[in-house]
Amino acid sequence: MAEFSENAVRQWYVVQTYSGYENKVRANLEQRIATMGMEDRIFRVLVPVEERVYSSREGKVKRVRRKVFPSYVLVEMILEDQSWYVVRHTPGVTGFVGTGNHPIALSSKEVSEIMAKVSKDQTKPKIEIAFKPGDTIRIKNGPLANTVGPVVEVIEDKGKVKFSVPAFGRETIVEADYTDLEKL
Repeated sequence: MAEFSENAVRQWYVVQTYSGYENKVRANLEQRIATMGMEDRIFRVLVPVEERVYSSREGKVKRVRRKVFPSYVLVEMILEDQSWYVVRHTPGVTGFVGTGNHPIALSSKEVSEIMAKVSKDQTKPKIEIAFKPGDTIRIKNGPLANTVGPVVEVIEDKGKVKFSVPAFGRETIVEADYTDLEKL
């Protein structure tokens, strides 16, 4: 590993942790950075999470935060012996992603994709809809309450479902919010 120099480059590295210890490792590492004076070499510690919204069987909307990369933490740092040692010997860390003592940095493309995904998920949660085309559903409320029909299309990014219902003697396509529907 290279010694710390003025022209060293900040890069993102992936650190493997024990399963379920990602947030604890982040907290431990942030504390070690502060107490060991490594703020000039280890800059950010990130546990990417995404929020998902889905409708449960009881018809209730649930919000769940899930880790994007379970058992991994991202660390932005200048890689040199001392910063490697601080991260590697943090309680809960099992190692860097790479070979032996040579961690592999994420490419700028990978970093920008992860950051875009994380920032997008912070503002708008991903919606999981349990319906698929062909499923038979029933409308729970509204003017068409208790109407039954087959799903035609699922629009996940908007949280909407298009389905067919009999109206005025013919089949009509109706769009509704997935929370107003239940699967039969």
